[in-house]
Amino acid sequence: MITEPLYAADAYRRDAPGTVVSVTEAGAIVLDQSLFYPTGGGQPGDGGVLRWDGQETAIAEARKGEDGAIDLIPVEGAALPPVGAAVVQEIDWTRRFSHMKVHTCLHLLSVVIHLPVSGGAISAGKGRLDFAMPDPPEDKPGLEAALQALIDRDLEVGEDWITNAELEASPGLVKTMSVAPPRGAGRIRLVRIGQGESQVDLQPCGGTHVRKTGEIGRIRLGKIEKKGRMNRRVYVHLET
Repeated sequence: MITEPLYAADAYRRDAPGTVVSVTEAGAIVLDQSLFYPTGGGQPGDGGVLRWDGQETAIAEARKGEDGAIDLIPVEGAALPPVGAAVVQEIDWTRRFSHMKVHTCLHLLSVVIHLPVSGGAISAGKGRLDFAMPDPPEDKPGLEAALQALIDRDLEVGEDWITNAELEASPGLVKTMSVAPPRGAGRIRLVRIGQGESQVDLQPCGGTHVRKTGEIGRIRLGKIEKKGRMNRRVYVHLET
């Protein structure tokens, strides 16, 4: 059962109908289509609520299930809608939008720090990237200023699609060494920041992003930690 990923078509949509197609042995709810982004690529899964027939179930997290399904994990002890039930799904928009801002900001951080990325993670209000960076940066305030300047350009964030073969012919598009590009149906989604001569970044990504970089707002670079002999972890925080 493949769940249609509604979040991929419109990351700003907050509610949508759905039909329960199954409930797993572990108690996860599977819908025919999902607004809930499932944990992956360093981005946490969405939470929210399902409503049906005067009842509701709080969803703690969405995860990738079997055979392309998206498993919605209810909070402990919550009532489960029956298979076949028509539901209204609503995501926790505050949580989702924060993830969107942080995720796009991390793409820009990989522009400012032009080094291979060895890992990353997103949470509400902050995120981090691990870089192949043997020595600490000499000018942390300069990096923060450069990142803020990119954000303030209010660049458009869009997407392109290429084939698996085209990606293999352009390995430089892949910045993250620890996460494989999202593949499916022979196509790979590229997230593009900026248009034409104003383009600053293009890389494979299956996550959710803001439409314009200005939506990120003010940021602050946090700790830069040494992680092994050749890696450093750089934190970024949303200030607005």
